[in-house]
Amino acid sequence: MLVLGPSVAAPGMTDDAERLARLALARSVGCGPVLHRRLLARFGSAREALAALSRLVALGRLPRVRPASLASAEAEWEAALRAGAHILFWDDPDYPRALAVLDDPPPVLIARGRLDLSRRPAVAIVGARNASGHGRSFARHLARGVAEGGLTVISGLARGIDAAAHEGALGSEASTIAVTACGIDVAYPPENEGLLRRIAEEGLVLSERPMGAEPRAQHFPRRNRTIAGLACGVVVVEAAEHSGSLMTARLAAEFGREVMAVPGTPLDPRHRGTNRLLREGASLVESAEDVLAALAPALSQGHVPPPTRSPRAGPLRSLVEVGGAREAGIPTPPRGADAPVEDGETAHLSPLARRVHAFLSPEPLAVDELVRQCHAPAAEVRQALFELELEGRIAWHPGNRVARADG
Repeated sequence: MLVLGPSVAAPGMTDDAERLARLALARSVGCGPVLHRRLLARFGSAREALAALSRLVALGRLPRVRPASLASAEAEWEAALRAGAHILFWDDPDYPRALAVLDDPPPVLIARGRLDLSRRPAVAIVGARNASGHGRSFARHLARGVAEGGLTVISGLARGIDAAAHEGALGSEASTIAVTACGIDVAYPPENEGLLRRIAEEGLVLSERPMGAEPRAQHFPRRNRTIAGLACGVVVVEAAEHSGSLMTARLAAEFGREVMAVPGTPLDPRHRGTNRLLREGASLVESAEDVLAALAPALSQGHVPPPTRSPRAGPLRSLVEVGGAREAGIPTPPRGADAPVEDGETAHLSPLARRVHAFLSPEPLAVDELVRQCHAPAAEVRQALFELELEGRIAWHPGNRVARADG
């Protein structure tokens, strides 16, 4: 039997079986962060929640959910221990506080390296993968300067700007955190294998993904959200009009973080995204001093402040409003009192759950607005949302907003 040891136990988890069940619940297909947390609250323990989930699946109530086995959770834990990694749950003392206070923190993080870095004030430096030579040089110089000024540098270990930012911060006490969309033992891209190894030795590598997991496109948005949540602010260095770096900036704006950008020539497509951010109110960055001045309050507090409950005020509010489905060009179905009650796949749901599902689209909607449009008591709407969540049909977003998960 695997003995996990007291150092990996989170408050309330008193034995190895409960910790393994917690990991298995987090790895269950269709069990996202919000559902994971609500199942724990409803059933009192991960073992009970996992058993209930398995019963509901066996009854055909949750066609989109596949519970993970305890054996697979034990295998993952053993792999993490062999790699010298830590498995952290959202209520564990070593879990990053900046993430723990989010509406839907990652249920589990795999961490390798200096855990103390996740408690320090930090700035994310992100940007284009196909960065210019000048862009990479500036990102490296900027990261070195802010790290020497006391800010830990966070990025996503991608080629281009990300790699340059990590390289610039290494060697300083503040160092760097790499947040990956794959297992912490997987080098992606492969040419960053040496950089990944060095960050694990001198900095910190974090991931929501299991050991050995290969990167997939659908995991990068969660990676970007973790980066935005950990940082006091985000600096974008070179980004095309629809770059994933703009998603990180949008998420930072939703959390009330400082959004900064480096200006560039309009003749280079790699600067269109950063110039757009500046037009919409992002702070202009020309040196490390600009970043340190913008984040001076966080530096004086010595930690990452909790996210605000509303998007950052000012022009950047439009960046939040055009994000998500609207930015991706996904059509939004009509909402209103005449929205249809769906049938087919949702026929087995309660009438209110079907009605709530019909009102939703891939674009996040505030729960208060959903209650208003449904003309139903708030408690009943929330119960309907929980019913939809159990089936994996909705996804929660910052600011107590919800959207369809099948868009």
